[in-house]
Amino acid sequence: MSPTNLPAGLEHGHVTFLGAGPGDPGLLTLRAVEALANADVLVAEHEVLDVVRMHARQGVAVLDTDPAAAFSSPSADTASGSSSGAYPGTGTALPTVVDGASTTAGVPAVRDAANLVMEAARGGKRVVRAVSGDPGLDTYAAEEMLACAAAGVPFEVVPGVAAAVGVPAYAGVPLRDAQGADVRFVDARTASDRCWTEVGASDGTVVVSSTLDSVAAAAGELVAAGRKPDTPLSVTIAGTTTRQRTWSATLGTIAQTLKQAKVLPSPDGHRPVIAVVGERSAAAQRDQLSWFESKPLFGWRVLVPRTKEQAASLSDQLRSYGAVPHEVPTIAVEPPRTPQQMERAVKGLVTGRYEWIAFTSVNAVKAVREKFEEYGLDARAFAGIKVAAVGEQTAKALVAFGVKPDLVPSGEQSAAGLLEDWPPYDPVFDPIDRVFLPRADIATETLVAGLIELGWEVDDVTAYRTVRASPPPADTREAIKGGGFDAVLFTSSSTVRNLVGIAGKPHNVTVIACIGPATAKTAEEHGLRVDVMAPEPSVHKLAEALADFGLKRRAAAMEAGDPVTRPSERRPGSRRRRTT
Repeated sequence: MSPTNLPAGLEHGHVTFLGAGPGDPGLLTLRAVEALANADVLVAEHEVLDVVRMHARQGVAVLDTDPAAAFSSPSADTASGSSSGAYPGTGTALPTVVDGASTTAGVPAVRDAANLVMEAARGGKRVVRAVSGDPGLDTYAAEEMLACAAAGVPFEVVPGVAAAVGVPAYAGVPLRDAQGADVRFVDARTASDRCWTEVGASDGTVVVSSTLDSVAAAAGELVAAGRKPDTPLSVTIAGTTTRQRTWSATLGTIAQTLKQAKVLPSPDGHRPVIAVVGERSAAAQRDQLSWFESKPLFGWRVLVPRTKEQAASLSDQLRSYGAVPHEVPTIAVEPPRTPQQMERAVKGLVTGRYEWIAFTSVNAVKAVREKFEEYGLDARAFAGIKVAAVGEQTAKALVAFGVKPDLVPSGEQSAAGLLEDWPPYDPVFDPIDRVFLPRADIATETLVAGLIELGWEVDDVTAYRTVRASPPPADTREAIKGGGFDAVLFTSSSTVRNLVGIAGKPHNVTVIACIGPATAKTAEEHGLRVDVMAPEPSVHKLAEALADFGLKRRAAAMEAGDPVTRPSERRPGSRRRRTT
C-alpha cells in the first residue's frame, strides 16, 4: 500500500524499506523518489544519506544510522511547532535543531535506529528506511520488516540496484557472456568454508563483496578451493561514484597489484569493494568495456564560478562527462541605486507602452517579479505583451512565474542568438515599436544595438546591480590556491577578476578554461595560463571544449603507457610553464 493512500483513521503509520543503490544518485527508482517526497521521517545509512536526502521534503526528520553522525532535521516543522519534542505516543525525543543544522548529541546506533523506525510508525508517521543497495540483501532491513509484521505496522519494499550487480556494470565487467555462464554471489565477510568450496569448484563467474584489506585473502580462499591462480579478477572501490577506481589482475597477483598501486596497506582498508572473478566475466576486456571511468573528465573537480541557479544546466553537462562540479558564486545581486527608472518601466508595462519585454537572465526575471509583487501585480500584467527569453534557464524562470515566453533562441542561447530570431519592427503588424529590456548594470550593448538596427526603440533599464560576492569557505579557498581543483571554467572577464579577488589565484596545475578571447586575455593578465578556449561564446561549448581537452589528455597518457591521472594528482612541486 502506498503511504500516500493510507485509509483514514489508520492507527499506525507506514514504513517504506527503500534501496538507495550503490552510490550513484541517478540509480534511484521513480518509486523511491516518490516515497522520499512523502516521508515524515527518513532513516538512512550514512553512505547513502546524501543520495536520498535531496529528494526528501522540507521538514522531514532525518536519522543517520552511523553512530558518529547526528540525528537532525533541516526544519523546525514539528507537530508542536517547535524544533524539539517527541514522536507521538513515544518517549523518544525528536532531534534538536540549531539554525537548521545537525547536532551531535544522543545519536543512536543501528539497532536503536530500528526502534525509532517502529516508534515513529506507531505514532502515525510515514517512515522511509533507506539502505545501501537493495533492502532484500540487507540483514538489518530484513529484521526490521519482521518487527513491523509482528507489530501490525504496514510496510512496503522499494527495491534498489544491488552493489554486486550495479558496481560491475559501472566497472565495465559484464557478469554473463553469450554462453550464459553461471554467476555466484559471495559475501566474503560472512562466507563459510563450505561456501568457498562450492564456488571454488564452479567454473562460473563469482562476485565477491569484500573489503579493501581482505580482498586478497578472499582471492586466496578461491585458489585454495580449486580456482586457478591465473583466473582474471577485477576489484572496484567506491563503485558507481566519481571516486570509483578499478584494478584488473588475477587471483594470484591481486595482492601485489594493490601494493604496487599503493592502495595497501591503508588505514582505509575497511572500505567495501566488489570483486568479479571468472574467465567469462569479461574482466580481461575491461579496457574496451569501461564506459564510466573512461569518461573524459572522470573524477575531475571542476570549479564553476556561478551560483547554483545559474550553473544548473552547465553542472549537469559536466556531470555527464564524469566531472564533479563545484559552484562558487563570484557576484551577488543587489537592487539598483535609483529605482525610479525600473518603477516607470513596470508601470509602462501595465499602461501598454511596450510591444516586447526581453529577459536576458534569471536575475532579470527575479527583479521584475519582485517589483510586480511590490505593486500587487502578477503574471496577468504581461497580457498583450510579447515576452522573449535569452535561453532555457531564463525561460524556466518565466514559466515558474506563470509566463510562457513567445521567443527563445532556436540556436545559440545568447544575446546574439536572440537577435537572430528576433523579428524586425513592422509598422503594419506591430502597433507599438518599443522594447523593455531589464538587465544588469554591467551588461553589454550587443542586444540594444541589435534591436535598434532591427527598427525597435529600446528602454534599456537597470533592473539590478552585480557586485562582488563574499569569499567562499576557507576549505574552498585553500583548494583553489592549493591545486585541489582540476579545472576552472571562466565564463566572463568579471568571473576571473572576482574569483581572484575573493578566493585567490588558481594553482598552476589547475586547467584554465575560458569562454572567449576577452576572458582569456583577462586571465593571462592575472598570471594564469589558458589551456582551453571555447570555439563559440557559449558555456555549453566551453564545457565541450574542456571535455575534449580531457579526452586528449587521457589518450596521450594511455599511448605513453602512463597511468591516467587528474591534473590535481600531479606530484607535489610540479609546475607548468606559461607559454608566451
